[in-house]
Amino acid sequence: MKIALMDSGIGLLAATAAVRRLRPDADLVLSLDPDGMPWGPRTPEDLTRRALAVAEAAAARRPDTLIVGCNTATVHALPALRARLEPGIPVIGTVPAIKPASAGGGPVAIWATPATTGSAYQRGLIRDFADGVPVTEVPCWGLAEAVERADEAAIDASVLAAAALTPREVTTVVLGCTHYELVAERIRAVLQRPGAAPLVLHGSAGAVAAQALRRLGELPAPDAPAEGTLTVLLSGREGELPAAALHYAEGRLLPATGPLADSR
Repeated sequence: MKIALMDSGIGLLAATAAVRRLRPDADLVLSLDPDGMPWGPRTPEDLTRRALAVAEAAAARRPDTLIVGCNTATVHALPALRARLEPGIPVIGTVPAIKPASAGGGPVAIWATPATTGSAYQRGLIRDFADGVPVTEVPCWGLAEAVERADEAAIDASVLAAAALTPREVTTVVLGCTHYELVAERIRAVLQRPGAAPLVLHGSAGAVAAQALRRLGELPAPDAPAEGTLTVLLSGREGELPAAALHYAEGRLLPATGPLADSR
């Protein structure tokens, strides 16, 4: 089984690690776009063009499915990606976990990139799945970029700025950008109020990984032999994980659970 994941940068690490934990025997293809990142400031048309190129580079490696490990790319490019690749390669998008977050009764905050915050797509998810729970959309200026660079000071500054926009009564936070899952515990530490109930964070990585297996008719097998290979594509060129990836536990997990090898 071969599973491909795509993003402009290392935001796909959270979903990649979730896949690796569920199926350590799966071959992985990570398709990144260092030549075109960040995607967030691009127009929807330009972002879609970049996403299609990255997806086609992954598709050339004949994966069984492709995970779009980026919320912003899912918002703007998912229909085009599915039109290009399906039914041959099922395409799994990454959607903010608004529905499960709202099930707890809220109030809820959605931390997302400025490109996703306030978008018709996110507003539609809130309308369809928040079920009347109070929801605050929080734009996290610079956080994805800081995580991408593994810039500790910039991460702290961006988290503090977003926290200042988050109402004190919020009990649940949706991490609406895959990069944010890499610093989830730092976000929790800043938002947790003394004496309050533990803050609940909702990411998408686990659900996306499980959905990919379901689309393939496969079951989780976390005890399978850790024989899955890892191929990294950088704007279509075979390469290695960016150095910043190893700053995070999710990135360090990958070389440790399978050989770094081409899986043609």
